[in-house]
Amino acid sequence: MSTRQRALIVDDEPDIRELLEITLGRMKLDTRSARNVKEAREWLAREPFDLCLTDMRLPDGTGLEIVQHIQQRHPQVPVAMITAYGSLDTAINALKAGAFDFLTKPVDLGRLRELVATALRLRSATDEEVTVDTRLLGESPPMRTLRGQILKLARSQAPVYISGESGSGKELVARLIHEQGPRAERPFVPVNCGAIPSELMESEFFGHKKGSFTGAIEDKQGLFQAANGGTLFLDEVADLPLSMQVKLLRAIQEKAVRAVGGQQEVVVDVRILCATHKDLAAEVAAGRFRQDLFYRLNVIELRVPPLRERREDIPLLADTMLHRLCEGTGLPLTRLADEAMDKLKSYRFPGNVRELENMLERAYTLCEGEQIKASDLRLAETSTSSEGGEASLAQIDNLEDYLEDIERKLIMQALEETRWNRTAAAQRLGLTFRSMRYRLKKLGID
Repeated sequence: MSTRQRALIVDDEPDIRELLEITLGRMKLDTRSARNVKEAREWLAREPFDLCLTDMRLPDGTGLEIVQHIQQRHPQVPVAMITAYGSLDTAINALKAGAFDFLTKPVDLGRLRELVATALRLRSATDEEVTVDTRLLGESPPMRTLRGQILKLARSQAPVYISGESGSGKELVARLIHEQGPRAERPFVPVNCGAIPSELMESEFFGHKKGSFTGAIEDKQGLFQAANGGTLFLDEVADLPLSMQVKLLRAIQEKAVRAVGGQQEVVVDVRILCATHKDLAAEVAAGRFRQDLFYRLNVIELRVPPLRERREDIPLLADTMLHRLCEGTGLPLTRLADEAMDKLKSYRFPGNVRELENMLERAYTLCEGEQIKASDLRLAETSTSSEGGEASLAQIDNLEDYLEDIERKLIMQALEETRWNRTAAAQRLGLTFRSMRYRLKKLGID
């Protein structure tokens, strides 16, 4: 009896079936072929499969029916959709329905072999019952849901838009999606889109050739090439200028990039994950983000809950963070006093988990003894405003001075959280560096 892995091919065109059978046979796979939805279901009921490739248009139905059938009856089997060239809507619908990936006709054999190899690595990872590790702490219902979604999305190659507030852990979620999937052994390349100067963006993303511009003293590999075979995580993607959005869209659609000063396009196999603390749909409505790029990136949206929506996780997070701090210094374990923990539980945490970590690090450094008191947290100045309480009109003598005071406190908080990195603080507040520099000068903050 054969122990080779087995693939199901579903297509009503004999020449396509033959091409796929020959290619997969050379990859040491056994194949079974079906001409329509009915035959495909019969094969799935009769034999186990490691992979399914299906055409979209079939005589008695569509490939989406097969995707849905496999999702319901055989969820461990990766299924890839074969679509007509240019049918981006069809491909996106297939990914949303649960397809692992898609191919376009005419089928590129190199791309087919990459897809099959990736799908079989996914099946191997599934057999090992991979679970999300302990870096994603929390037992609240939102976190349990998030962990389940990560495991499900790791089985797909669909682009994922990770939405959530600053400091909520979007990059960690992206890493876990990568590490639980078939690309785990390949590179994970994170990039903060808001931190790259606009004039260097094309070179950073796609690379450049020696002599292509002043300062290009040697060939340089771009981020897409560095992530080839793996995952490219575009953090703060809403900060990309419109001119770069056009080039990014083309690279994603064509699965190829051209270095600055280069003549040839280079094929890249990259899974795209992106994130931003901004409302990307609102950015599209305001004309600051291209709708076609949004549509391409937002195949599946994954929301990371803010810390205030999972307050029951704060004790576990705080204890874990303090334990790490104490391990790093070799000093006795420091604990939070009951009133300090109560203070944390009632705080709104606009900076989320990152703010909690910075707050505890500061309190740990400043506290006396082996217990952190409520006063060590220094929340008195910000707790009222962070809860969204309204100021009484009787308390305001001058509106400009009052607003300046609020602005100064928030900027100082952002600077402290980022260890006085002005660029990072500007990003934390959703400002350009130039705007941040202006505000620092206006408020007299040095």
